[in-house]
Amino acid sequence: MSEFLVDADTLANARFGTSPYIETVSALKLLRAPVEPWFRPWKDAHSAAYRAVLAAHPVWEALVDSAFSRSWAADFFALLPSTPDLELHEELEALLALSDDRIRADLSVVRTPLPPLLIETSGLAAEAAALLRWIWTETVEPEWPRRNRLLRADIVSRTSRLSEQGWAGVLRGLGPDVHWLGDGRIQINRWDYPVTDVRGCDLLFIATHAQRVHVGWLPPDLYSLMYPVTGIFATDAVAAEPLVRLLGRHRARILVEAAEPVSTTSLVATTGLALASVSDHLRVLTDAGLLERRRSGRSVLYWQSATGRSVAEGR
Repeated sequence: MSEFLVDADTLANARFGTSPYIETVSALKLLRAPVEPWFRPWKDAHSAAYRAVLAAHPVWEALVDSAFSRSWAADFFALLPSTPDLELHEELEALLALSDDRIRADLSVVRTPLPPLLIETSGLAAEAAALLRWIWTETVEPEWPRRNRLLRADIVSRTSRLSEQGWAGVLRGLGPDVHWLGDGRIQINRWDYPVTDVRGCDLLFIATHAQRVHVGWLPPDLYSLMYPVTGIFATDAVAAEPLVRLLGRHRARILVEAAEPVSTTSLVATTGLALASVSDHLRVLTDAGLLERRRSGRSVLYWQSATGRSVAEGR
């Protein structure tokens, strides 16, 4: 599935939004695979509980082991919401409606033969839903308001480009392999899959905390790109008063937020400051040697330098 073929109606009706279901599956993927540095504190906080709950639920462990490959995930873990911004329980209804035969068929695309446990067990959809509810409740829901602010900030930033830059600008930075090719063609990844004709269909762009772009579909007429936002999991830490007196309240807050790599967009969302103000504070902190920076795709990430960490910690 290397390209989407779109038309004017598809693009005119395309929607951006969030999905607790996709966010939960993204969290599951992060828990089971190596992650980028900015995901490590979150993963370290939840890995032990995740391993323990899989050990206590052999069917869950078998589902996870069988559902993911390097380039593919079982379709039931890529279900799309009929519309963005639903609640998790609403999205889980589609999963719970699937039969055991459908779950096994989806798994067989990824792994063959299936382990005997998944062949013998009934109620596989309910088991998968229970696993996702645990992931949501334990690892996502406690910080969902903050995550949601970051996701929506990205959506606003991206869709605001449409009038001036067109779809090439909207798609820029969505992922390293996503490009507007012109003539109604969107490159979506580098895998050697046939072109997918989505003309006349609904197209969703779902922002999520993930490491790469994923594709989903709900036949016959709903397709989606699930794309990663950068600058993840900003903290609610409050700067110490001496640091505030030294740098000013806003710069102190930004320095503390940058304990892990963070993007300008996420800082706008978490601090409530204007983009121009955040950019100015980042420039001053970087020029002072308190922040490091590097480009990640089309985004720029900032994080505390060794000096910045010492200053933030009052050492």
